[in-house]
Amino acid sequence: MLKSIFNLFSSKKEDSFIETDFTSIGADMHSHLIPGIDDGAKTIEDSIELIKFLHSKGYSKLITTPHIMSDYFRNTPEIILSGLEQVRAAVKENNIPVEINAAAEYYVDDGFIRKLEEEKLLTFGDNYLLMEVSYINPPENIKEVFFRAQILGYKPVLAHPERYPFWYRNVEEYQHFYDLGVVLQLNLNSLSGYYGPEAKKIGEKLIDMQIIGALGTDMHHGKHAMALDKVTRERYLQKAFELPLINRYL
Repeated sequence: MLKSIFNLFSSKKEDSFIETDFTSIGADMHSHLIPGIDDGAKTIEDSIELIKFLHSKGYSKLITTPHIMSDYFRNTPEIILSGLEQVRAAVKENNIPVEINAAAEYYVDDGFIRKLEEEKLLTFGDNYLLMEVSYINPPENIKEVFFRAQILGYKPVLAHPERYPFWYRNVEEYQHFYDLGVVLQLNLNSLSGYYGPEAKKIGEKLIDMQIIGALGTDMHHGKHAMALDKVTRERYLQKAFELPLINRYL
């Protein structure tokens, strides 16, 4: 079981910026809170600890998104929705006033187009489909994937674009994705430098370009919670809140 997350933040804040929370956007649309099915929460106790923390930071709705990867996390809608019911029951038992739903984070691999065309995928909100790609090489067919998803009625959301190093020197690609109607979802912890200085720099650049359309915690474990606590004092979080984020309408 996780140590109580709240005990990790008991020391006095020394940051000169005004601390805020996430009440103004209300919903988180990227996390890994269903226990034991991917690299997120391990136990239901972990799940509840993380959910309590997110609620304390102002979230009133959580859309958790377990990984679906053909060769690694072979989750199905049935597995995910069954796990969701377990988490919902624990949330109710613990009297946590949050709404919790589930979708999935789909890995764009060789089998994804088939999955896209033959299966009913788990989405959130107005048929938003969360997707991620390899951190090593961009899929050559990524634009085709986005187009096929849109033709089939999905609204593609690209998870954490600031974490893909192959686009760091080609920021025009981000603008192109945005122009194609793809929602770019920033990981909030990138603003704290959790994923390194380059991810932080690119995340801030995308906010300056005003092409970020969603903010996600990508919450997996207690270390992510500690980093998120730091994000609430980052100047660029306030700039991100000024963007037309889909979080507010989920």
